[in-house]
Amino acid sequence: MATQLKDTRITQTLPQGSVSWPLPPRVRPEFADHDKATLESYLASAPLDEVDIADPLWWETDTNHVYFRRLREEAPIFFTHVNSNRHRGFWNVTRWNDVMAVDTNHQVFSSEAILGGITLFDMDSDFIMPMFIAMDQPKHDVQRKAVNPIVSGQNLAGYEELIRSRTCEVLDSLPRGEAFDWVDKVSIELTSRMLATLFGWPQERRRMLTYWSDVSTSDPELPGSPGKEERQGILLGMLQEFTMLWNERVNAEPTGDLVSMLAHNPATRNMPPMEFMGNLVLLIVGGNDTTRNSITGGLYFLNKNPGEYAKLKANHDLVENMVSEIIRYQTPLAHMRRTALQDTVLGGQLIHKGDKVVMWYSSANRDDTVLDRPDEFIIDRARARQHMSFGFGIHRCVGNRLAELQLKILWEEILERFERIEVQAEPGRTLSSFVHGYTNLPVTVTRK
Repeated sequence: MATQLKDTRITQTLPQGSVSWPLPPRVRPEFADHDKATLESYLASAPLDEVDIADPLWWETDTNHVYFRRLREEAPIFFTHVNSNRHRGFWNVTRWNDVMAVDTNHQVFSSEAILGGITLFDMDSDFIMPMFIAMDQPKHDVQRKAVNPIVSGQNLAGYEELIRSRTCEVLDSLPRGEAFDWVDKVSIELTSRMLATLFGWPQERRRMLTYWSDVSTSDPELPGSPGKEERQGILLGMLQEFTMLWNERVNAEPTGDLVSMLAHNPATRNMPPMEFMGNLVLLIVGGNDTTRNSITGGLYFLNKNPGEYAKLKANHDLVENMVSEIIRYQTPLAHMRRTALQDTVLGGQLIHKGDKVVMWYSSANRDDTVLDRPDEFIIDRARARQHMSFGFGIHRCVGNRLAELQLKILWEEILERFERIEVQAEPGRTLSSFVHGYTNLPVTVTRK
């Protein structure tokens, strides 16, 4: 009999702590209105060591690229000290070739959860969630192979009809003659349906998966976010629910969903509960954020670039190439982090053992030494799949082909039924330097 996971019970949910924001020290001036032009002017001229690019302000206001351009030109490997009380300080890696050097050298640059994991901010020392993306070899490959079949070519072919039918259903149900939130009605709706399918999760509760994804990537110190204890309680609740699914499926015949795959694979069937939770978080976030935010980002970029929108309407064959350009331009996960296992030199800078090294995919995707006109959104860009958004090396995104398929089908069906989808106001943006995304986007649709 296969091993069942222990049921993890929650006895209480602790209240969120009171946190003032901004947290000290804040070197940057306070901008009461967060005027974009003012912020960009500041980033263009402020001393490099005065700016903390991990500050969510630069991501909420879409101003971070000004600073990244300076880093690529002036200091491509640069250590951030400011606000080290929050993040211990970190090396910024901003050029394409340097990011590639780190991403493909797992012998020197570790992803291990026990060392802090894959995000700029360390995992809580009392709440370590091992997951295969936050593991080094050999365990990484062994666990990754357990879920690889879900995105095999055969499975993707089988999903295509389902994705298309759901996409048609969602698009046909959109409000007529009034503005609505594209993020809620389309981006979240489509990704939550697919996530529920992948996990064998009840469709009627699919929005819980989106909720857990948002909680797991939230910053407990930001206002409006669950505090540390509350966040941990919510994730333990997630674990509790998935443990029940695990225990249903571990001794049943394999069903082809992710929980069943993990339960029946020898490499993962005896995972401790925190490791199961970590892999759940990884697969939920991975299945949610890339697709969800690229769905919104693509529509926004086309509206900001009407010439490209016209180009697409004139030639529907550009959809597949455009999908890659959307993913590059959006870069849904702005960074990945590693920890140096030994002293090493990168880009002429001495990286000490234990140093935190942050690969800014968002910056590498705008590196004009590698990419032609990278600050422009060009849907017929040559070699459009040459981007950093999925990472490289052993940790390259396992679900990249599924994300591309979902976006391709979406835009094929949009072009079939809508003359135009018009953005009515600037989007709300995620308050995060990790998840590069959107909270809302008001639009109207004009049907053919």
